Amino acid sequence: MLKDRFANYDAPQKAMSAGIYPYFRAIESDQDTEVIMDGKKVLMFGSNSYLGLTNHPYIKEAAQKAIAKDGTGCAGSRFLNGTLDIHIQLEEKLAELVGKDQALCYSTGFQVNLGVVSALTGRKDYILLDELDHASLIEGSRLSFSKVMKFAHNDMHSLENKLKKCEPDSVKLIVVDGIFSMEGDIVKLPEVVELARKYDASIMVDDAHSLGVLGKNGSGTASHFGLTNEVDLIMGTFSKSFASLGGFIAADKEVINFIKHNSRSLIFSASMTPASVATVMAAIEVMENEPERIANLWEITNYALNGFKAQGFNTGKSESPIIPLFIGDDIKALKLTQILLADGIFINPVVSPAVPKEDSLIRYSLMATHTKEQVDISIEKITKAARKLGILNRELVHSL
Repeated sequence: MLKDRFANYDAPQKAMSAGIYPYFRAIESDQDTEVIMDGKKVLMFGSNSYLGLTNHPYIKEAAQKAIAKDGTGCAGSRFLNGTLDIHIQLEEKLAELVGKDQALCYSTGFQVNLGVVSALTGRKDYILLDELDHASLIEGSRLSFSKVMKFAHNDMHSLENKLKKCEPDSVKLIVVDGIFSMEGDIVKLPEVVELARKYDASIMVDDAHSLGVLGKNGSGTASHFGLTNEVDLIMGTFSKSFASLGGFIAADKEVINFIKHNSRSLIFSASMTPASVATVMAAIEVMENEPERIANLWEITNYALNGFKAQGFNTGKSESPIIPLFIGDDIKALKLTQILLADGIFINPVVSPAVPKEDSLIRYSLMATHTKEQVDISIEKITKAARKLGILNRELVHSL
């Protein structure tokens, strides 16, 4: 039955035949500003390794030592036999980093959002999502049995209208990204906090793309705005700035106690491997001891943003190392991606149905270790290819 149902699903094959299929591209080296693909050097502007730590020798050594001490895996869930002493040490370190009572580690960031959002609210409660929240938050809300409301992106008027519709005595959980993963803009957290106070709501911030980027010592969005005590839950991932795999949630100890015993994606999943845990601990240490990495990241981010704007690209409201180049046409976005890869530049296309066709874009992301020379080369090649496709020859309209 399933084979028959999907026999006619050929959208990927059509894209492959047209030479514009952009997914599952094999990389033959470590994640750095330059990678090897098909034996050739390619400048990487599609990575989430914001601090450029994936090949840091101290972090690699920490992973190797963890394997030597604790083995390659834990063979069980945190709930049962899969908790090591280093899991607890990491959680204490994370709680201190983001300024919360306790933290709890999961095997992936997706599992954090799936397990936390689905566990915290009941049938009579409300989850309020920014319409551009990450897919894992949306999936978590679908499992919650709660009433889910989406508000317009970073629109406080829309959020307040949704809050007005909630029953006053019910739990109201506002869930937002810190830095939005495709658009690169930052949540209006002070305004969200103001509305949460007014309507007695709680706040969860997904800091997957904010840790290592925003806040004191890279501690995230709440720290960036000086609102740590006003945010109830802070979520983060390890697969971006922290050069590993996994995720965590941090909150008051009472909340963490409940999540530990009710979050199904934690209870029924194997725990983080020793190497992954040690990598995160070492990455946090490097981040705190080398503050110049965050400074370099912001310097190169502003340099690239100004460079793209000077060439006439629409970068939306980005104010982070994630720079969207709005194309407004799915096919042109895919063609641009392939032209650039052939010319030694790796970027990621974002097309429908992930976004409306008129909002299709190229996602260009930066690392602290990128050089201005590398950025200049990429801007020159992207501009040349965009002009060839007629992308810069017309005014791009994007509703902001």
